[in-house]
Amino acid sequence: MTSPASGRRADRTRTSHFPRFALLLAAVMAMAGCSTIKGWFGGDDEKKKASEPAELTEFTATASVSRLWSAKAGKGERRIAARQGPAIADGRVYAAAVEGGVRAFDLQSGAVAWHYASELPLSGGPGAGDGLVAVGSLEGDVIALDAASGAEKWKAKVGNEVIAAPAIGQGMVVVHSNDGRVTAFDAATGEQRWFWTHEQPTLTVRGIASVTLGPGYVFVGNDDGTVTALSLADGRPLWDAQVAAPDGRTELDRMADVDGGPILDGAVLYATSYKGKTVAIEGPSGRVLWSSDSGGPGRVGVGSDRLAVSDRNGVVWGLDKTTGGGMWQQGALARRNLTSATVQGNYAVVGDYDGYLHWLRLEDGALAARIRAGGETLRSTPEVSPDGVLVVQDVEGELSAYRVQ
Repeated sequence: MTSPASGRRADRTRTSHFPRFALLLAAVMAMAGCSTIKGWFGGDDEKKKASEPAELTEFTATASVSRLWSAKAGKGERRIAARQGPAIADGRVYAAAVEGGVRAFDLQSGAVAWHYASELPLSGGPGAGDGLVAVGSLEGDVIALDAASGAEKWKAKVGNEVIAAPAIGQGMVVVHSNDGRVTAFDAATGEQRWFWTHEQPTLTVRGIASVTLGPGYVFVGNDDGTVTALSLADGRPLWDAQVAAPDGRTELDRMADVDGGPILDGAVLYATSYKGKTVAIEGPSGRVLWSSDSGGPGRVGVGSDRLAVSDRNGVVWGLDKTTGGGMWQQGALARRNLTSATVQGNYAVVGDYDGYLHWLRLEDGALAARIRAGGETLRSTPEVSPDGVLVVQDVEGELSAYRVQ
């Protein structure tokens, strides 16, 4: 049995240890220095800052950008992540909005040529070519309009939402719906000619690639990291090429979506993947000519001798067009949720989450110009006309057109 006196002695012994412990803790902290204190009390702030969009820094502009016009396409996509952008054909800009129908604008002045009113939530496209404008909806509608007047030519239906621009050419309108199905319609009548389906992975990035047409071919970017060539005549698969392998321990790791339409330049097809890979493919055969470890979720910007691609971390890469070798990288726009890169003259152009457009020199990736296009988020790839006019659409349906000197 313990006496009260011995208990009091034990309490005094335990209590006497606290000053010693506090002194020891202070000594350890002093020896470790300020970095330890910063690590204990300032780590969350540092982590937060590291995950935030890079702040824009001042630079000396080497290119002169002029705004030609701005216009409204209607109420845009806002948060549905459709990356809805304009189409340019035959001296006109065609734009759709989730609320507001389809409008045609003069490329040089922005004057409205016609307006097709619709109550449908138009999200896919438009696509334009061969005298037609085609657009899809969140409800699976496909509408074809006369490019000259905006008059409705025909309507059709697919089984899932359409958020990619239909492709028009060679007597067909080809639609890639969000379930991975490709459907071809007769351009004159809207009659369904064929369809092809591709199994979707369990987890994918929000979005789907517009198909790309070649002579007798339909090139399709798939969410499993492949590109497939189909026969335009009947939808028969001709070949598959791997852009990026969907490997990894988790479904998130395995995401390898090819969500930007493949770009056909001559006989060579360029495609890039969310997994961070870019490839050049021989169009007729499907043979991979080269593969690069730099890539992103959108599409490739193609210049005369090099490519530009923005990755999912906001780094823009310049790649040699012939070999895929890295020429430069620009990290000043990190984590700014960049659009796909496009090429305007001697510059690569990307938009960001805060409504800014950035021009980078194709030669070395240096920042050359910056302008804010209305102030709302830019998700769609800027489009460039054959005579060098760049047009971009923000998530609120605002269009802006620019020239660069």
